[in-house]
Parts: sequence; C-alpha cells; structure tokens
Amino acid sequence: MPQPSLKLPLPDVSGYCCRLVLVGVLVLLAGCATTSKQPQVALTGNILADGPNAIEHGPARDKVMWQYRMAAASMRQGQFEQAQGYLDDALTTLRGIYGPDPNAKKARSYFHGEAKKTFVGEPYERAMAYVYRGILYWMNGEPDNARACFRSAEVEDSDAENHEYAGDWVLPDYLDGLVTARLGGDGTDALKRAEANAKGIKLPPYNLQANVLFFLEFGPGPLKYATGEYGEQLRFDAPRSPVSSARVTIDGKSFPVAPTDDVCFQATTRGGRVMDHILGNKAVFKSATDTAGNVALIGGLGTAAFSHDRTAQEVGLGIALAGLVSKVVSSATVAEADTRMWDNLPRYLSFASLALPTGQHVATIEFLDAAGAVMPAMTKTVTFQVAPDAKEKVIFVSDQSTTPQNV
Repeated sequence: MPQPSLKLPLPDVSGYCCRLVLVGVLVLLAGCATTSKQPQVALTGNILADGPNAIEHGPARDKVMWQYRMAAASMRQGQFEQAQGYLDDALTTLRGIYGPDPNAKKARSYFHGEAKKTFVGEPYERAMAYVYRGILYWMNGEPDNARACFRSAEVEDSDAENHEYAGDWVLPDYLDGLVTARLGGDGTDALKRAEANAKGIKLPPYNLQANVLFFLEFGPGPLKYATGEYGEQLRFDAPRSPVSSARVTIDGKSFPVAPTDDVCFQATTRGGRVMDHILGNKAVFKSATDTAGNVALIGGLGTAAFSHDRTAQEVGLGIALAGLVSKVVSSATVAEADTRMWDNLPRYLSFASLALPTGQHVATIEFLDAAGAVMPAMTKTVTFQVAPDAKEKVIFVSDQSTTPQNV
C-alpha cells in the first residue's frame, strides 16, 4: 500500500532577505564611518614658517610634500645646505616608498584614498626633486653624484615596468652628457637624447672650458585639480608665465638664456603624449562594481522572495549575497584623485655655461616677457668668485630668488 507523500512547506525567506539587507547596510555604514584622524596645522601663507611647522607637527603622509616645497624655497633664499637636507630626507622616503612604509602598500590598493597615501608626488615632481639635488651636488664639487641624480630624474619620468613611454626631459639628459664629457667620458648619447627631446630648441655644444654654470628657473609651475563623477580624474592647470626667457650679463657682456624644459608640459604628458587625466581606472572600477552590485542585489532578492522553488530561492539568495559583496567592494573603493602638490615649482628650467677669468665677478640676471622686455622687479644680482682651480662655479637663480646674493 503506497505511503502518502509528506510535503513540507517552503520556508519563508522574506526574513532572510530582510536580515541580509540589514547586515549589508550595517557593513556599508561601518565602511563609510571608518576614518583616521590626522594632526592638522594652522597655515599662515608664509612657506618659510608653514613648512617647518608642517614637517614637525603635520600629518606624516604630507611630510615629503612640505620637504619638497621647503627645498625649493630654501634654494631661492640661497640656503643651499638647508635645501640639501630637505631633499635628502624626501628622496630617502621616495626610494623606500615600496618597502617598509605601511602607507606604500596602500598606494597599490583600490581601497585607500589617494590623499591617504604617503605623498611622493607625480613623476614630474619626483624628477624635479632629483634635478634640484643634482644641482646641489654639483655646487658641492660632486659632479658624479649630480649625474646620478640627473639620470634618476629621467627614470622617474619613464615607465620602467611596462615600457610604454620614456623620459623626455631635456636638461637632465643634457647635463648627464656634460658631466660625462667633463669626467673624460663620451657624453654623445645623452646629448643626442636631449637634442631629440628639445623640440626646436638648439642646444649649445658642450663647452669643456666653461668654469661657471648657471641654472635658471622662472614662471609659475603646474597646479592640480580633480574632476569626474567621483573626483577621480587628476588634471593639471598651467598658469600663464609672465616670464618667457632670461638674460645674464657679466663684465659688460650679455648672454640670452632660453627655456630648455617646461615643467607644465612634463606634468601633462608621458613620453611626449598628452594625457587626458590620471586615475580614471579607479572610477571605472568603482562604477562597474556599484552597478553590478545593484543588479545582482535587486535581482537576487526578487528571485528569493517570489519564487516557490527551494533551489531557485537558494540561487536567488546566492546572487543577492554576491551583489552585496560587490556593493561593499564598491563602497570601500576610494576613487578621489590626490590633488596634493608641490605648489612652488617653476614653469621653465634653463642653463648656461661660461668661461670666465679667475677672480670676483658680478652677474645681473634679467627676466624677459614674451615681447623681450625686461621685467625690472625680477632682476637679480649675484656676486661670486671664480677659483683658479678646475672646479666649476655653480650658480642657481630663480625669478623668485632673494637679491642680491653672494655665493
């Protein structure tokens, strides 16, 4: 005699759905509420006061940014030993950024905001740190270390991992070859690289008899800002420079000095190719996971709630759970671009080398506008000594430098 089949009622999954949604909401809220407090410092607008204060008392993640800024400010004050200290500390962090620094690991993660990382700057900012350090090494009679810095500047501007672009600065390659030639080597290859990147600028041949080297900078450098749905697109503004060139006058003789590198161009390009923005990949990731999470969560809960089949209910709950995970991932992804910046960089870099007799000289450096007219408020005067030995006299002058200076 056949036994009557026992039919068990399907469980009501509506409670499961509610609890699932509630857990998901709590997770999302917890993720949004998790923040870390960082020390803040009051800024006065005076870099010489704000910089040391921020380095000492501000957020550790911003320390390198302030060291960069203070290095540039110190060089313009003629405080070259102080600038050296700031750059050495900053470059030590930069070289170790993918090592023990715990925030360095966050730099490779989708789940930590750009501005929460230890700041080391974009490639153009890192390259400029090496350019400045190279100048200071040369000032101290260490051209071999200066050359190493100029080469590092080009490396920072290159894609060493994927080889999609190569560094295209002019001055670092030109100086690499010049140091090599002065040390008795062959600087031809470096000079050719510099000439290839010069884009219409005629670089002078190496003058191995020159004993005075001028490094000039002028104009306001690039600024960063964010655009995009999530503020994920890092873009650059290139302020108009009132200065277009310079002129050095010594012992009644004048020498025109044209720009060799445009720092704003370096900020907005990779290997000469103009970029639209940076970090757009994080916005795509966030948008895709968030949309997928919505579809899966709604579809899965709908299947689980309205189906009368146990298997379909289980599948629906599985889909909903996957959607919830995707939503959590999307919530944890921080897409905002990092707009912290080295905000006192110059627009243009330039260089001149001269052969002068031993003794004291006075150099007048004038900065010219686009029409070639002198901007008298920016004129600088530098008094310096040329020694009888073969050591080069290295002089750094910015349109923001204090004047007069004795070096």
